Amino acid sequence: MATTNDLKNGMVLRIDGQLWTVVQFQHVKPGKGGAFVRTTLKNVLSGKVVDKTFNAGLKVETANVDKREMQYLYSDGADYVFMDTTDFDQVTISAGVVGDAAHFMLENQTAIVAMNDGNPLYIELPTSVVLEITYTEPGLQGDRSSAGTKPATLETGYEIAVPLFLETGTKVKVDTRDGSYLGRVND
Repeated sequence: MATTNDLKNGMVLRIDGQLWTVVQFQHVKPGKGGAFVRTTLKNVLSGKVVDKTFNAGLKVETANVDKREMQYLYSDGADYVFMDTTDFDQVTISAGVVGDAAHFMLENQTAIVAMNDGNPLYIELPTSVVLEITYTEPGLQGDRSSAGTKPATLETGYEIAVPLFLETGTKVKVDTRDGSYLGRVND
């Protein structure tokens, strides 16, 4: 338990049985009336963002979120198996928890897994990853200067839009937050 005076960015609170991360907070002391704390909270599971106001000094329940570095081993049907890199324990995580991160994960890649009371909450990948294009239509001569794009399938099976001059077998840098093409990678 903590009070609203102890709130910090990144702190995780348990409100009405759900976990919320403090994105932003501001202590307000109006000229008339009691002080209060205005916060912006983000739901850990759904990503929903809400604004909530607390009276100053109000007790709030904090949640312990343990972030561990884990290695992605393999996909087992609808589940994903990760191994803790410190104690080598294996954890099976459902596809719902992995979410869009599955589009950018290769076997043996490391990721941060956030856990609460032994339950996985979400997966954090680096902001960008390098993946190889396994299939794309060949580019046409003369298309190198235009700003057009074409679909390309990555080695994970995910499809992104890339510039026309890229070919199959090219390694590209991809933004894991929105799946956008960031650039070509030369080995």
